[in-house]
Amino acid sequence: MSSTLPETDIDDGFEEEEIAPNIVRIGKKPTMNYVVACVTLFNTGVPEVMVRARGQSINTAVETVEMLRRAFFKNVQIHSVNIGTEEVQRDDGSMASLSTIEITLGN
Repeated sequence: MSSTLPETDIDDGFEEEEIAPNIVRIGKKPTMNYVVACVTLFNTGVPEVMVRARGQSINTAVETVEMLRRAFFKNVQIHSVNIGTEEVQRDDGSMASLSTIEITLGN
């Protein structure tokens, strides 16, 4: 009695790209959801986890990494932090700059 859910086209704010199994994309959910996602990845044996966010979610990404480092994995280290800007098209057709951050964590 298994049913398959239909695929939906949900815009997560990220451009189409290869989905890597070790990337946690930060959005509008509570911080602990992303912390649990990172903990799950590390517990399955993934050597590196990338936390990626854009715009106002950058604050949540930093909170997620700090919570991981202070409360869950004392030995996790930040391997790299990449910041950048993306040009995105608004609904009215104008272009806007959107800040991005990628934090790579590992043991």
